[in-house]
Amino acid sequence: MVTKGEHTVESIIKTLEDNGDDKVKLAGLDVDGILRGKMISLDKFKSIIKTGFGFCSVIFGWDMHDQTYFKELLISNQENGYHDIIAKVDLKTFRRIPWENNVPFFLVSFYDPDTDEPIAPCPRGLLKSALVKFEKDGMGAMAGAEYEFYQFSASPDNIRSEKPESIPSITPGMFGYSLTRPVLFQEYYYGVYDTCKAFKVPLEGWHTESGPGVYEAALAFTDVAEMADRASLFKLTVKALGAKNGITPCFMAKPKQGLPGNSGHLHISIVDKETGKNIFAREEKDPNPPYPDVAYLSDLGRQFLAGVLEGLPYMMPLFAPTINSYKRLVENFWAPVTVSWGLEHRAASIRLITPPTASTKATRLEVRVPGADCNPHFALAAILACGYRGIEKKLQLTIPPLGKTQPSGGERLAKSLQAATTKFMEKGSIAREVLGDAFVDHFGGTREHECRQWEEAVTDWETRRYMEIV
Repeated sequence: MVTKGEHTVESIIKTLEDNGDDKVKLAGLDVDGILRGKMISLDKFKSIIKTGFGFCSVIFGWDMHDQTYFKELLISNQENGYHDIIAKVDLKTFRRIPWENNVPFFLVSFYDPDTDEPIAPCPRGLLKSALVKFEKDGMGAMAGAEYEFYQFSASPDNIRSEKPESIPSITPGMFGYSLTRPVLFQEYYYGVYDTCKAFKVPLEGWHTESGPGVYEAALAFTDVAEMADRASLFKLTVKALGAKNGITPCFMAKPKQGLPGNSGHLHISIVDKETGKNIFAREEKDPNPPYPDVAYLSDLGRQFLAGVLEGLPYMMPLFAPTINSYKRLVENFWAPVTVSWGLEHRAASIRLITPPTASTKATRLEVRVPGADCNPHFALAAILACGYRGIEKKLQLTIPPLGKTQPSGGERLAKSLQAATTKFMEKGSIAREVLGDAFVDHFGGTREHECRQWEEAVTDWETRRYMEIV
C-alpha cells in the first residue's frame, strides 16, 4: 500500500535508516480480532515493502487457540496445503512500540496470491470494502469506541489453572468514576494513558467503571478505518502493560456472574468527505418529524438508522462473536436485548445523540450491542454496510423509539451464538446481501466451530451440579 506524502516507501526507509533501526515488527488481524505478527530484519522489510510478503494462511484456518476448524474453510485448508497469502504493509500505520524500545511497527492487510484482491475474511479489507461505497458518493465515516474491561491480579498461567471465581481483581467492590481506586495501581493506570498517546492510540477519557477492577476507556474520535485499527492496538497496549505489571486485562463480555459485563460501544457518523461536515445533522429542527426523537436527525441519518435497525438481527455474530457474549446480553443488566433505538436512551440497542444535548457536529449513533470481545473492524463494517443499505433503499423508521409507549423495543435479539450464526448464514440474509457470501460462509464457519467447541465442553457448572447427585 504505497501512499503519498510523508508515508512514502522512500521516506519510511530513510526514517528507519536515519534512526539506526535494524528490525521492524509487523502484524495483521485474524477473524477474532487478534493481532498475529512477526519481527523481521530491516533488510527484509526493505525487500517486501512494495510487493508484500508471504504469510501463512493458517491464521484464517484455526481458532484463537490455534486449533484448526473442524470444517475446512476456503482460505486455508489441507487441500491447498495451508498455503501462503500475501501480507501488504500499510505505511500509514507506522508507529513505534513504546514498551519495546520503540521498535518500528506497521499493520498489514491480507490478499489472495492469485487475484491480488483482499481475502474475504481480512478484517481491514472488509471494513475498507464497506467504506468504499460511501466514498464513491462523496461521503466518509467517523467513529469512536468505548471499552470496559476487568483487570485481574494474575498471570496467564494463573488464569488457566485457578478457578475463575478465585482470581482477585486489582481493586474491590463497585466504584465507578473513583478518584482513589486508580492510586492502588498508579503506574499501570497512568502508564496506559501515556503509552496509548505515545503509540498513536490517544484516549479522550479513562476512568474506573462500576465493577471490581473495571476500567473504561474512550478512544479519541477519528475516521472509521483509523478507529478500528486503534481499537485493536488499544487492546495490545493494555495487555502488554498489564503483563509488565502482573495484571491480566480481560475483555470477555461477561467475566463474572452477577456483575455487569464488558461493553464495546461504537459511535458512528457520516460526513461530507470534501468539507468534513456532519451530514447526520439537520440544519434546523424538523417541525414535523415522524418521531420527536429524530427532530434534529437528517433524512440521510434516519435512513442510515433504519438500515442498521433492520440489519441488526442478522449481524449479531459480528457484534457478539463468542459463546460468552450472550451472557452479557440479558435483561436488566444495562445491555440491549431487542431491536431498539431512542434519543439519549442507554437501554436501547442504538442510542441517538443529537441536539439539544450534543452539538450539531457531534450528531451520531451509538451502537450499544457490541461487547468488548468483538472484532472492531467487523462490527464497524457491519454498521456501515447496513447503514448504506438503508440510505440506498431509502428505508424509513418502522419501530417507535424506546419510551413509555415502547418500553421494550422490537424483535428480541439472538440469545445464543448458535441462534445468531444460523440467522447470519441463512439464505437471503441481510448479512449475505451486504457483506457477500464468501465472507459470511467463512466467518459463519468459524462461529459454527466455536459452537461445537462449547457443545463438547464439560463445564465446572455441570460437574458441581451432577457429579455426585445423579
